Amino acid sequence: MGLSSRAKLRIHPWQDARQSTNFHASSGSKKNKTSFNLRSKKPLTFMIDTILLATTNKKKIVELRPSFETLGVKLISLSDLSNQIEVDETGTTFIDNARLKAIAQAKHHQLWALGEDSGLCVPSLGGAPGVYSARYAGIGAGDEANNDRLLRELSGKKGAERAAYYVSTMSLASPQGEIVAEAEGRCWGQILETRRGSGGFGYDPLFEIPEYHQTFAELGLTVKTVLSHRGRAIRHFLARLAKVRRV
Repeated sequence: MGLSSRAKLRIHPWQDARQSTNFHASSGSKKNKTSFNLRSKKPLTFMIDTILLATTNKKKIVELRPSFETLGVKLISLSDLSNQIEVDETGTTFIDNARLKAIAQAKHHQLWALGEDSGLCVPSLGGAPGVYSARYAGIGAGDEANNDRLLRELSGKKGAERAAYYVSTMSLASPQGEIVAEAEGRCWGQILETRRGSGGFGYDPLFEIPEYHQTFAELGLTVKTVLSHRGRAIRHFLARLAKVRRV
């Protein structure tokens, strides 16, 4: 079962999240919203007991696994499998990369696979780092180097110029490589001038939620799961999964 042209996500990685998307259902505030859509001509359901999260990022697994357990679905990662393959993230949007990872890993391992791609977008920087979030300071660069570059790029900028949003996209592929469910979540905040907190990963020490006066690195996992882009995306993804999964 494929995606209709209307259901394809058309947001570019550096596009301002205030602009509307082509997804047909949304919830949340104007700035922090989650949207998803996948229209099916047939009410197909599938036996899905185990899903491969197409990543070796242990922190993503820790963040997402409890949500899947509520549905009785076992979430595993690439680290749990042998004969691994690497998928080049050549997409120009987050959802493109999520689909690439889901389809390639699903077909290779003959498992249901969830591709997730996420990153940080700063409108005053033209949407950067965008899809290059993980390698903003260069291929192989770590979180510290990426955060350092972000601070340099934002040097001298104040107020609204430091507004930013995290985005997470998810795409589920069958063992045959067909996409059956997708979701997106976004969370707005601002980039601080100095790091705060020791939790999380990526740009979390710099990304503050103004309403809480804390960065993602300072918030506990429970609170972050509720507020974060990934938490918003996974809640709507699970709602879609519940509709296509046969128990």
